[in-house]
Amino acid sequence: MFYSAFFVSSTMELEKFDAIIFDLGGVLIQLNYEKTVEAFTAIGVDDFQAMYSQAEQTAIFDNYETGKISTQQFVNSLKNYLPVSVTPNQIVAAWNAMILEFTSENLLFIEQLSKSHRLYLLSNTNDIHFQKVERMLAKVSSKKLGDYFEKMYLSQEIGMRKPNSDVFQYVCHDASLNPAKTLFIDDTEQHILGAQSIGLNTYLFPQNQLLKRKD
Repeated sequence: MFYSAFFVSSTMELEKFDAIIFDLGGVLIQLNYEKTVEAFTAIGVDDFQAMYSQAEQTAIFDNYETGKISTQQFVNSLKNYLPVSVTPNQIVAAWNAMILEFTSENLLFIEQLSKSHRLYLLSNTNDIHFQKVERMLAKVSSKKLGDYFEKMYLSQEIGMRKPNSDVFQYVCHDASLNPAKTLFIDDTEQHILGAQSIGLNTYLFPQNQLLKRKD
């Protein structure tokens, strides 16, 4: 396997927890933010990295991830920064360039873990990305992403996003989770800090690693 392995259960003593909340990008599916920066640069945006990064985003991206604007509004907003010849399909392809692939090992680990733990997904995402995620999942699984979890919490649907503490409070209240008995796994430090602010146990996951080493 071309990504180094990470054996999460040996590190975290997962039996201590009743429930686990997983991040999506960089934990369950591989990401490369630079590919989207490169794709937008290739179609005519000189400062896309200043507009969007994993750590900080302009209002366009925040509003799209929390469902405040539609996909059409999002694409039209980005067109303002691009040459007039760039098509909506090119914008969607560039935006999706960061989404890579699922590994069957990670999906199998999640399936096994669901037998002993309540599993949830909490993701800052948007309609364009989530459609791409489901297409990538279909390449390695007959299931939809929601089939792997008791419930999914997607920022575009719930109108809240990490790292704000309200999204973690909302998930725990909605799922009747005790933060002291719940583990949150994410690859972004500010999201980890947000989760810790309401008493969740956390693990800062090394981006794009395997959840479990091959035997």
